Amino acid sequence: MGCFFSKKSKRKSSEKEERTPTTTTVETTTTSNAVPLGNNTDEPPKQYSWDKREKVDPKDYMLTGLKDVTVGRLPGKLNGQQFVIQECENCDIYVFDHSATITIDDCVNCRIVLGPIKGSVFFRDCKDIKCVVACQQFRTRDCKKMEVFLCCATQPIIESSTGMKFACFQYFYPELAFHFKDAGLSIFNNNWSNIHDFTPVSGENNWSLLPETSAVLDFVPAPGSESEFKSVRISTEPARSIVPLTKGGRRKDSEESCLFVFFAGEYTTANARKLIDEATAKGFTLIQTKEVSMRPEDVKRVFQNNADDLVEWITKGPVIALELNGDGVVEACKNTASEVFSGTKVYVSDNKNTSSRDVDNFFNFADMQMGL
Repeated sequence: MGCFFSKKSKRKSSEKEERTPTTTTVETTTTSNAVPLGNNTDEPPKQYSWDKREKVDPKDYMLTGLKDVTVGRLPGKLNGQQFVIQECENCDIYVFDHSATITIDDCVNCRIVLGPIKGSVFFRDCKDIKCVVACQQFRTRDCKKMEVFLCCATQPIIESSTGMKFACFQYFYPELAFHFKDAGLSIFNNNWSNIHDFTPVSGENNWSLLPETSAVLDFVPAPGSESEFKSVRISTEPARSIVPLTKGGRRKDSEESCLFVFFAGEYTTANARKLIDEATAKGFTLIQTKEVSMRPEDVKRVFQNNADDLVEWITKGPVIALELNGDGVVEACKNTASEVFSGTKVYVSDNKNTSSRDVDNFFNFADMQMGL
């Protein structure tokens, strides 16, 4: 079966009340004579950890009511906090940092870049939005005409939204790989084209995929030379994108696909990226990728006859799997495995007659594992 060789309403965010220690007092005949309990009245009040915390200004985590401006946050300004964008019109918005969640409400005609989001990004009552987004969960409600370059770990969801178009995430800035890690997102788990429409309309399509030739800069401009974000060295070249560019749900060019799996090791991610470069340079297409943990019973179900030789390797960490497509791709991947990755534990489809089954077995398992 395979062979192997030796990764619109106006909504306001709730604010947490700062707890401050209270001093217990004993009242005498007048409140002005109240004194702290204790034997030594000259001792300074006890300091608690929450007294020493830096005060958070909610305004630092909001963009609201802006028009015709370039705004956002530079790397290091959010550091995993929640963020809110609301009632902005004709703005270029760049959030070059990782965050917990982001809500975007009542925005019109904006271009937006959002760094990795650990939880959800939720667009509500927005119109004419062009954006680049990386997140765990993607949702829209009551939105019209959005074009999204997306990396989403789970199935993207649209609700009561129309004119939605999607493409694979293509973006780079120097801190982006670290932000993905801080947000707990894998660059290999991207379900950008697997859209679920909560409110489908019979005979109509509320969403579609952008053409494969779509370029990010045709939708979302780079920061201008006069903006505070000019120092961020961004790139939208697919070859430099932190997230691998995949074909997703588009029709495959060939009936021959190959499953290539890297088992956990010191350079698993780098090896997977190297394989992608090698394969695409030869004219093959990357269809999809997944990074997922496996149990011994999973290995037996997915790899079947080859399972016994692979079980010990899944204890070292998650595996990274890629589906590559094109005529002759199986033989090319086998050659690459032996020539380039001879010292790395990998699994490669053995022949083109069974390779499609290999792909289905693995990615069906991965989708079930991830709840897709």
